[in-house]
Amino acid sequence: MDAPDSSGPPGSPAPADRAPRHSPGGSGAPETPDAPDTDGMLAEQLLRLTRRLHRIQSRQLEPIGITPAQFRLLRTVASYEAAPRMADLAQRLDVVPRAVTTLVDALEASGRVRRAPDPDSRRVVRIEITDEGRATLRSLRNARRAAAEEILAPLTADQRAVLGGLLSALVDGMPERHC
Repeated sequence: MDAPDSSGPPGSPAPADRAPRHSPGGSGAPETPDAPDTDGMLAEQLLRLTRRLHRIQSRQLEPIGITPAQFRLLRTVASYEAAPRMADLAQRLDVVPRAVTTLVDALEASGRVRRAPDPDSRRVVRIEITDEGRATLRSLRNARRAAAEEILAPLTADQRAVLGGLLSALVDGMPERHC
């Protein structure tokens, strides 16, 4: 025998909390309260993997005396043909300028970058990578490779290729953020 439906008179719409939901992935398939949240689980797995990679990379960088954020800034400075301005770095890294200042201060204190005046404007400061910074980058690239190898060790070459393609699709499909 069926239990009576207490949601209202026959023919009335289902209450909002009992209406079928559609998955956010756009498949159009209804998501029921008991159905697994596949997109949510994927997001959680990506977050866990990112945290694990960050921990491994931090462990690899610690003996070199640099943080992952400093490594990212150093890589970014080195990627420019001419010494960038602080504002250029903030924009490229998608961070507030104050964050760049803090990172540059630490890298300058360690001799990896230096502030240099802009030849065309006295108000502009350029950030130059030093020889020490270049040597650090070489060491850091090896540490980064070791961290990636540790994370990717369970995957075959074919699986790594598939993962690379999927990650590229996700990164390339993301809209640009502007501060």
